[in-house]
Amino acid sequence: MASGLENYINQTVSVITADGRNFIGTLKGFDQTINIILDESHERVFSSSTGVAQVVLGLHIIRGDNIAIVGQIDESIDSRLDLGNIKAEPLGPIVH
Repeated sequence: MASGLENYINQTVSVITADGRNFIGTLKGFDQTINIILDESHERVFSSSTGVAQVVLGLHIIRGDNIAIVGQIDESIDSRLDLGNIKAEPLGPIVH
């Protein structure tokens, strides 16, 4: 997985954690245990009644053992989303 993340350095990524949280930011670095550093990051908090809220975090570190998925964001598509009108149930935690 680490070698695949090298392609995402300085790119906007989405990170979904094992507890169901969704973080968006610029991938600045990672280590051998996939702890990652996001810059200019925010958390997207989903709600079925009020739409998607964005909580600004800035520079943020996420522990590798809590990461479920990392994927690149297409910024041209993402910038056109009207997050206030998108309603969805929050993701639940991963159950083993």
